[in-house]
Formats: sequence, C-alpha cells, structure tokens
Amino acid sequence: MSKGFTIWLTGPSGVGKSTLAQVLKEKLLDMGYCVEILDGDEIRNKLYPNLGFSKEAREMHNRIVIHMAKLLSRNGVIAIVSLISPYRKVREYAREEIENFMEVYVYAPLEVRIKRDPKGLYKKALNGEIKGLTGYDGVYEEPENPEVRVDSSKMSVEEEVNLVLETAKKLGYL
Repeated sequence: MSKGFTIWLTGPSGVGKSTLAQVLKEKLLDMGYCVEILDGDEIRNKLYPNLGFSKEAREMHNRIVIHMAKLLSRNGVIAIVSLISPYRKVREYAREEIENFMEVYVYAPLEVRIKRDPKGLYKKALNGEIKGLTGYDGVYEEPENPEVRVDSSKMSVEEEVNLVLETAKKLGYL
C-alpha cells in the first residue's frame, strides 16, 4: 500500500482551489494513486447545511475535515482538501494531526477574485448583502510557511499541479 498524505489547499473564495483540486486528482489517479477530494463546501452542504459561518462554526467544520483527511491519509489515500480554512491556528492543528501534510496556499489578488466570483459572493459583498466574506471584509490569515504557494492569476493550472507534485516528491510523499 502506498503512503497516504494530505494536500491542504487554502485561500479565499475564488482563488482556484476547487479547479486545482480536480486537476490534481485526475493527474494522481493517472499515476495510479488512490485519491479523494475533501471539498469544504460539499462536506458542509451534505453533513450540516444549516451550520453558520461564525468563527466557532468554521473551526468545527475545519476540525471535521481535518479528521476525515487524517483517516484517509493514514489508510494510504491521498486526501486533497479544498477549504478556505481562514485561521492559521486551525491549519497548524491540521499539520499536527495529519502525519504527512503539505500546505498549499492558493493566491490570487482581490481584483482577480472579484472578476472570477464563481459563487457570486463578491458581488453580494460589494452590494452589502453579505458581511464578513473571507478575504474581502472578513478574516483570512495568510499562511506564513506553506510548502507551496501558487498564484492562480499568473500560473496555469498545469504549472500549479506540477509545482505541487514536484514538492510532494521532494518531501518523499510520492
């Protein structure tokens, strides 16, 4: 059985976490690995759709995803987590809990995120319909020492995937 590990994609809404996760999964599957994507929105919608977005609710949600990634990783699966995870403390907890862990900071400038706006969240925030949007008028604590930093406004998804895979190889995960 191959060694499992977790690729933790963090960044505000609209930076390209889900796109990167999907292409990474396809590439790793083609290489013969067992892979699962743990998408923050999907897990939230399926398991607890009425959970709010308070700091406590976000931390609880993140802890559940951390536990799921830990279980997958220790059983030989590559877990790709696509989750805003705005708090450094929670990401550090993930790093402590998950044996083979790789943090990937997916970045794009605010103006690019506003232009992309796949969920219409920035439009709502700009119109005053929602408050506290992570990375707009809500907290997002940038990672201080991620294993990988990609700028989706300047890199192609293929370049991002290659950088993540190169780093995973250097860390001995692949």
